[in-house]
Amino acid sequence: MSDFLEKQFHLEESGTSVRTEIIAGLTTFMTMAYILAVNPNILSATGMDSGAVFVATAVSSCFATLLMALLSNYPFALAPGMGLNVFFAYTVVAQMGYSWQMALTAVFVEGILFIILAVTKVRTAIFNCIPPALKFGITSGIGLYIAFIGMQNAKIVVGGPTLVGLYHFRESLVTGEFASTGIGALLALLGILLTAVLLAKEVCGGILLGILITWIAGIVCEVTGYYVPNPDLGMFSVLPDFSAGLSIPSLAPTFMQFDFGSILTYNFITIILSFMFVDLFDTLGTLIGVASKANMLTENGELPRIKGALLADSVGTVAGAILGTSTVSTFVESSSGVVAGGRTGLASVVTGLPFLVSIFLAPIFLAIPSFATAPALVIVGFMMLSSMLRVDFNDYTEAIPAFIATIAMPFTYSISEGIAMGIISYVAVNLFSGRYKYKNVSGVIYFLAIIFILKYVFV
Repeated sequence: MSDFLEKQFHLEESGTSVRTEIIAGLTTFMTMAYILAVNPNILSATGMDSGAVFVATAVSSCFATLLMALLSNYPFALAPGMGLNVFFAYTVVAQMGYSWQMALTAVFVEGILFIILAVTKVRTAIFNCIPPALKFGITSGIGLYIAFIGMQNAKIVVGGPTLVGLYHFRESLVTGEFASTGIGALLALLGILLTAVLLAKEVCGGILLGILITWIAGIVCEVTGYYVPNPDLGMFSVLPDFSAGLSIPSLAPTFMQFDFGSILTYNFITIILSFMFVDLFDTLGTLIGVASKANMLTENGELPRIKGALLADSVGTVAGAILGTSTVSTFVESSSGVVAGGRTGLASVVTGLPFLVSIFLAPIFLAIPSFATAPALVIVGFMMLSSMLRVDFNDYTEAIPAFIATIAMPFTYSISEGIAMGIISYVAVNLFSGRYKYKNVSGVIYFLAIIFILKYVFV
C-alpha cells in the first residue's frame, strides 16, 4: 500500500509521509465540516429541501476534493463556498425574485464556462500575472480574513458601537446569554491558547487536537449544564443527535432541477457574471494563499499544475449544480491542513472521504460547533500572516499595494474585494510613480485593474 501511495502522490519528493498527510487531511475536514450544517440552512431559505441540500453538499465536496487530488496532487479541499451560497439565497432568490431552480441553472452554466476557461488557460494566465508581492499580501489578507471569521463565529468578536468589539462577557451574565454565547466564546479563547501551546511544544496534529479537545470540553459543559444551547443566538447543541436515525435524505427534490426559461435574458447573464466574478477571484485568492503558505509557488510566483486545480474547481461546480447546491469552490480552510504538513493529494483524499461518510453519520459531523473550529482558524490565520515578511517594505510600490490587499479582505469581508483593491492600487502606484518602466508588469494586470474600476463604477 505504501508503495502505491508513494507512486501515486510522490510523498517523498514532496517531503511528507502517509501519517502526516492523514493528519493534515483530517485537520482540513474538521475545520470545514461546518459547511455541512451551514449550507443546508442557508439554501433552505429559498425553499430548497434541506435534507437534499445536505446530501448534495456532502457528495459534491467529496467528488470535487477527490478530483483535486487526481488532477493536481495538491492538498486543497473543495465544497460549496461561503458567500456564494449567501448570494445565491438572499440576492438572486430573495432580492431579485428568481426561483432557486433558476439560480441553480446559473451556477451550472457558470461551471461550464469555467471549464472552458480552465482548458484554454485563461484562469491560469490571470493567476500567473499577479506580482509576487501581491500574492504575499493576498496570503496575509486571507490569514486575517479567516481569523476574523473564526473569532466572529465563536462570538469572540461581535457587533457594537465601534462597528466590532469584544464579546460583552459582563453584560451577558446579566442578560443570561453567558450560558450559551459566553461559554462558547470562552471555550474558543481557551482553545486558541491550547492550540498555541500544542504547536509550541511541536505536538503532531496540534491543530486537530485543539479542535477535538475544545469540542469535548463543550460536550462536558453541556452535559453538566454550564453550556445551554440557544438556537436563537446561533448556539446549538454540541451533542450528536441520533433521534432521526442514520437514514440518508433523498436527493430527488434538488437533483437536476434546472430552469432554462430565462437563460438568454439580461438579468440571467448578469447573475452568471456575478457568480463568475466572485468565484474566479475567491478561488484564485485561495489558491495563492494556500500554495504560498506551503511554498508551492515557483520563483516567478507561478503554481505548477494549476490547470488541474482549476479544472477540478470548475467540474466540481457543475457537479454541485446537478446535485442541487450552490457554487463549489476551493476552501481557504485548506490552509489548516497545509499548516499541519499536508503537501500532496493524499491529504485531499483523506479530506474528501469523510464528506461521503458524513452522509451516514450526519449527526456526529453536524455537532461540531463553530467555537471548536475557531481556534484552528485563528492559529492558521496567524501563520498565513507571516507571508508579509517576504514583501520588500523598502519598495513602497510593492509593499503598499500588498498591505492594501491584506487589510481590505477582513475589512470588506471578501477575498475578491481584497484582490481587486490590491490590483488597482498596484497599477496606480506603479503607473503614477513611473516605476512601471523598470518592471515587467503584465498587461493582464492593467486590464484587470480597468475591469475592477468599471465594476465599482457601474455595478
